[in-house]
Amino acid sequence: MDILNIIQLVSAILLIIAILLQNRGASVGGIFGGEGAVFQTKRGLEKKLFIATIVFSIIFLGTALVSFIL
Repeated sequence: MDILNIIQLVSAILLIIAILLQNRGASVGGIFGGEGAVFQTKRGLEKKLFIATIVFSIIFLGTALVSFIL
């Protein structure tokens, strides 16, 4: 049970770091369609950070569900 809590804590911290490191290029105008930005594919570090965010969120969600069941 303690190892599950440690995994959940570490994955939460890594998830927060990965989210904060992502590009802040999207503005409020882009949310409502006011910005005419061209779609660009993710490359290099941005792509790895995007994938890491998905992996950390899956790990965090999985450990949260398992600790809820136990």
